[in-house]
Amino acid sequence: MPKPTRRRLAFLGAAGLAVAIAVAGATYASAADQAARPGVAVAAAPATFAHPGVFVSRAQLDFVRGKVQANAQPWKAAYDQMMGSKYASLSRTPKPRAIVECGSYSNPNYGCTDEREDAIAAYTLSLAWYVTRDSRYAEKAIAIMDAWSATIKDHTNSNAPLQTGWAGSSWPRAAEIIRYTYSSWPNQGRFASMLRTVYLPKVINGSSSNGNWELSMTEAAIGISVFLEDRASWDTAMAKFRARVPAYLYVTADGSYPKGIGSRDTKAEIIEYWQGQTTFVDGISQETCRDFTHTGYGISAISHVAETTRIQGQDIYPEIADRLRHALGFHSKYQLGEAAPSWLCGGRLTLGLGPITEVGYNALHNRMGIAMSNTQRLTEQSRPAGSNNLFVAWETLTHADNPA
Repeated sequence: MPKPTRRRLAFLGAAGLAVAIAVAGATYASAADQAARPGVAVAAAPATFAHPGVFVSRAQLDFVRGKVQANAQPWKAAYDQMMGSKYASLSRTPKPRAIVECGSYSNPNYGCTDEREDAIAAYTLSLAWYVTRDSRYAEKAIAIMDAWSATIKDHTNSNAPLQTGWAGSSWPRAAEIIRYTYSSWPNQGRFASMLRTVYLPKVINGSSSNGNWELSMTEAAIGISVFLEDRASWDTAMAKFRARVPAYLYVTADGSYPKGIGSRDTKAEIIEYWQGQTTFVDGISQETCRDFTHTGYGISAISHVAETTRIQGQDIYPEIADRLRHALGFHSKYQLGEAAPSWLCGGRLTLGLGPITEVGYNALHNRMGIAMSNTQRLTEQSRPAGSNNLFVAWETLTHADNPA
C-alpha cells in the first residue's frame, strides 16, 4: 500500500485514516493523549528490530563514509575533529570500576567521568572503524566494552540514575555498530548481560527530577531495548517518553500553562517545577530558566530517541515535530545573542546550549521541510559539532544533511 497523501487521507474516513497512518509509520495525534483515552491503543514495539539501529542506521553510516571518502564538507572536517580527539586514540586504556559512585554534579566522582568517556570512546572508535574499515578501531572499541562488561556491578549515590543514563546512551550505539558490521566479538553476550542487569534496571522506571534526567534515562532504555531486542522494555520506555516530552517542551496548544508530570499537576506546582516561570510561549522548556546547558541535554535526548524510532520503523518525529522545532528555534534565538525579555526568566538567561541542534534540525528541516531559520544559523555556524563529554558526540559527522 503506498504512503497516503494528505488529500487521500481526507477521504478515508475514521477507520481508513487510522489504517493509513499506521501504514505510513507515523502517529500524528499525541500518543500520550491517546493513552489517556479508554480503548485507544498506542503502537507497540517493532515486531522485528532493525540493526544497527541505535541513533545511526547502516544507511546513515554509508552516507557518512561516502562523504568522508569524497573529502566533502562539513563531514570531512567533522571526521578530522573526531579522529583528532582523545576518544579516537588507539592507545586508550579503559578504566572500569565495579562500583561507579556519582554524587550531585559528580561529587564524589568515583569512575563517573571514566565511564562516560570510555562509553563515548567506544562509540567514537566504532564510527572510525566503519569509515576506515581499519580493524584496529573495532578491536579497541571491543576492548573497552569488554573491560567494562567484565567489571561493573552497579552505580551508586544521588546521580546514579543520570550517570547510568548518560553512559547507557553511548554504549548501545557502539555495540550495535560493532555487533552488526564487524566480524567477531566473542564477549558480546556478556556485554548484553551488563546492559540488562546493571543499566536497564536503573533507567527503565524514569525519574521525578528535572526533565533532562528522565529523557536521558529513556534514551538509554530505548537503545538498550534495541540491542537486547526487548520489546517489553521498549514499550515501557516509550510510554515514559511520550508522557515526558509534553511536560518538558511547551506549545500554546497545551493551554495557559504546561502539562503536568507525575504528582506535579496543579498550576502552582507546575510553575515551581518550571523554575518560577509564569509566562509560557512556544518552545520554552521546563529547564530554560535553570540554564541552557541542561535544557540542551533534554532536547538532545528527545532528538536521539526520535532518530532511533525512525530507524525502527516507528517514526515519532511527526508526533513531536511542533514541540521540537519550536524548542530548537526558541533557544537558538537567544543562544545567537538576542536579549532576553523581562518576562523570560526575569530577563536573565544562562546560555550554553551545546552541540545539540544537528539531529533535530536535519530531521525537521531537511527531511520534513520545516523552516527553521534560527536553528539553521546556529547549527551552521557551530559546525563541526563536537562532544559534550557526557552523551553527545560528533553529530555534524553523523547527521548533517543526512537524508538516510
